[in-house]
Amino acid sequence: MMAVAQKLDGVHVAAVLVPGDADDHPFVVRLQALGVPVTRVVVRRRSYLTEYRNLRALIARLEPRIVHSHGYRADLIGGAAARALHISRVSTVHGFVGGSLRNRVYERMQLMALRHMDAVLAVSRPLADRLAKAGVPANQIHFVPNGFAPLARSSTRGAARQQLGLNASTPVIGWVGRLSREKGADVMLDAIAACETAWRLSMIGDGPEREPLRLRAAKLGIADRISWHGPISNAGALFSAFDAFVLSSRTEGTPIALFEAMHSNVPIVTTSVGGVPDVVSSAEAILVPSEQPTMIARALDSILTDPAAAKQRSARASQRVIRDFGPEKWLAEVERIYRAIESSVVVRRKGGATSKS
Repeated sequence: MMAVAQKLDGVHVAAVLVPGDADDHPFVVRLQALGVPVTRVVVRRRSYLTEYRNLRALIARLEPRIVHSHGYRADLIGGAAARALHISRVSTVHGFVGGSLRNRVYERMQLMALRHMDAVLAVSRPLADRLAKAGVPANQIHFVPNGFAPLARSSTRGAARQQLGLNASTPVIGWVGRLSREKGADVMLDAIAACETAWRLSMIGDGPEREPLRLRAAKLGIADRISWHGPISNAGALFSAFDAFVLSSRTEGTPIALFEAMHSNVPIVTTSVGGVPDVVSSAEAILVPSEQPTMIARALDSILTDPAAAKQRSARASQRVIRDFGPEKWLAEVERIYRAIESSVVVRRKGGATSKS
């Protein structure tokens, strides 16, 4: 969305890829189909110095006014390359997953890089607070929730169920995300095991916990109630197949899957973590605390026992995502931040503090 909106302003995307993804990565293919200039930066895994040199050479050639990075590796390597060339730097921070020692080390390194950014966009209020406590200057932190526009036309319920191989009449829960601890897929499995009604679970996504989750489902005796679909491109177009959507995450920023569920008029059950309460209230979804599978199960059962209330929440959610999180408002805020950075660079230039933006 951001790249397409900024196409006329001369946006250029640097896509850092490993050799196996270089030719047909869906991110690159879609951007090019939309007319966005893309340079593939192809490096082997952990080839950090090569990546830095390639990005620095690209930035030096393009001479952009701003480099905008997303994610710890982009912040560290792309940010360092831009800083070496005295280019203004912006980062969007989507969240921290915690967990392993390696992840925590990466996060600490990212926080060090963020302290040197000209602006840091936090997608949730708790994330903005965490950045400030970690030493990122408060005047450089901007709370900017993600914007949303559907990437593809929604399929009809029948077509979506057929594509996913689901029975036409069975009540189905949709779960979409990376199969990793922070997303709480294990909590979702415990929840469906605790449901009193005959829900089936449709899991879309892949990740390091795929096999442990399959074993957990077998141990819980629910393996025959789960469909494992793996990763699906433009999965948001298939949300019409679901009778409920569950976000069982332990931590979140502003999840796009939640926006997709709101747009699709699907009844929502979600953990009240991260930026979720900024997106939905109890008027639009059923919110439960993190790591409470029994509460998720009760919420799911209530959707079937009181479908009228569920339908009302879904309608309000659909209205809210269009009203409050459409792309125009989001892009205008990003543009405002860009302009503020450029203005500050002009001021510094007049004071003789820097030479280039």
